[in-house]
Amino acid sequence: MPKPRPSSPANSLRELQRIKAVYLPGVASTKRRLLEQLERAVFSRARDVLGLHEALCWLRAYPDEPELLAVVERMLARFDKRRDLRRHRHALRDSGIAGTEIRFRFFWPTAVRLTAHWPDRLTIDWPAFEKAGRLDPLLSLLTLHAESPGLDEYAYTPRQWVRRLKGPRETDAAFLVRRFDALRMDEPARGAMYDDLDPPMRLAPGPDTPARTRARYPDAPVVFQARPLDTSRPRLADAYRRPIAGERALPREQGRALIDLAGDAMVTRSRDLDVFAYGDPDDVRLLDCGDGLQLACIGARPERRLLLEAVYGFLTLKNGVPIGYVLASALNRSSEIAYNVFETYRGGESSRIYGQVVACIRHLFGADAFTVFPYQLGGDGNDEGLRSGAFWFYRKLGFAPRAPEARAVLAREDARMEARPRHRSDLATLRRLAAHNVFWQPGSRRRDDVIGVLNLPNVGLHVTRYVAERFGSDRERASRACSADAAALLGVRSFRAWTPGERLAWQRWAPLVMVLPGVSGWSRANRRSLAAVVRAKGGRRESDFVRLFDAHGPLRRAIRRLAQDEL
Repeated sequence: MPKPRPSSPANSLRELQRIKAVYLPGVASTKRRLLEQLERAVFSRARDVLGLHEALCWLRAYPDEPELLAVVERMLARFDKRRDLRRHRHALRDSGIAGTEIRFRFFWPTAVRLTAHWPDRLTIDWPAFEKAGRLDPLLSLLTLHAESPGLDEYAYTPRQWVRRLKGPRETDAAFLVRRFDALRMDEPARGAMYDDLDPPMRLAPGPDTPARTRARYPDAPVVFQARPLDTSRPRLADAYRRPIAGERALPREQGRALIDLAGDAMVTRSRDLDVFAYGDPDDVRLLDCGDGLQLACIGARPERRLLLEAVYGFLTLKNGVPIGYVLASALNRSSEIAYNVFETYRGGESSRIYGQVVACIRHLFGADAFTVFPYQLGGDGNDEGLRSGAFWFYRKLGFAPRAPEARAVLAREDARMEARPRHRSDLATLRRLAAHNVFWQPGSRRRDDVIGVLNLPNVGLHVTRYVAERFGSDRERASRACSADAAALLGVRSFRAWTPGERLAWQRWAPLVMVLPGVSGWSRANRRSLAAVVRAKGGRRESDFVRLFDAHGPLRRAIRRLAQDEL
């Protein structure tokens, strides 16, 4: 009887992909056997190399057993040495796989971080540099005055000039970023100038450059997947009230490591997120949700915080592996949530994890009302979200629009689905549904003082009118005068004990204090507690500001009045 022919690498990969998320007795040994076959295989197609990598990343986040995890870790550690990866490294650019190049127009803080850590790996992608011509008039700001005769007369291209200006052992990207960093201007202006130039960069692979292949928080415990994944849709009213397993504030060094991990998760997926790029290592906490799921909660540095809402980024970790991220703003016992699951990990526990996210946000901020803005639903040009039917993901969790036009469209779709259960909304319908925020809160009471309904930008217009009428163009005098007037009004006699972040918050909030309706008639206790609210805006944890703001009834009512008073 002839021996059975060994399965081809492609067939073994397809079988692994089919059973990678199956957690039943005996399946782990089959996964391990397939991996050992694939470890020695050489693929002829780039998509199969990518498929194997994604299966390994999944199994690292959701391992069945220690023996399987050991094989997965070994294969990932050697992945950049694979012959097939080297053969297809050009086709796998921007995949985030170790050993491949990443190209992206990194925002200023990310460009600075990459230059600090990997200056020899970062170069300018000149063929893709659409705004290279804008660099020419900036060169005089980046060089010495003694160099100006040449700059004024020779018509070299910006690329040729940078080649002449940089050091012999310095890349063009490192030169550009370092010279921008040396400009005598404040950080927001420097970042705005650099981001307007928008230089595309190429990050060459190295032994420790950002790579999804190596991404893991090393201090995370591992919980092996002993039962099938919970793919059920949670009842948000229950999930929202569920206590989290634990919260731990991290020391600065560990906080910095998690911010870097979050930043790398963005770099390897050609993305950027402000709150990660400007994360505060003194405001990083780990929220434990059980079963190996953790949320790394990252606050922004005081100078990067918004005036009103607090903004936090959350890196979602499963057994230490980044599987997604969350961006949340909070104020007035409400929160706006942007929820993202990385493509490798979609189709698993996304709904259950979302329930855990809502519970964590309630835990941190005391929020009892939640909203999702249009981009997350597929609006504002997010075609991927539109095609994925993101609106219905949130709708099935209980979210609903408040805008009359969206409610009318939803009513028609609900009627069609009731008549024909297999009905699916077309793209045009989804586009109309995704044009407006959706909301959820427990119970039947509907609040109107929540993010997404309350017109907070109108608060800024009231401040603008006050400052313009009283000070005109002299905004510096406005800042000094408002700071002094607000201190007198709220009984703040000295700022000596305040940190730089708290003083900055006071300077920023002082003009708003001066326009709060009826503030001068508040009780002394309410005015002093308002000073504590403002101070907390620049304190170690911006979540403390949210709690104090929400507990201050007169302040909440005053902000609501400004938001509703159209100018």
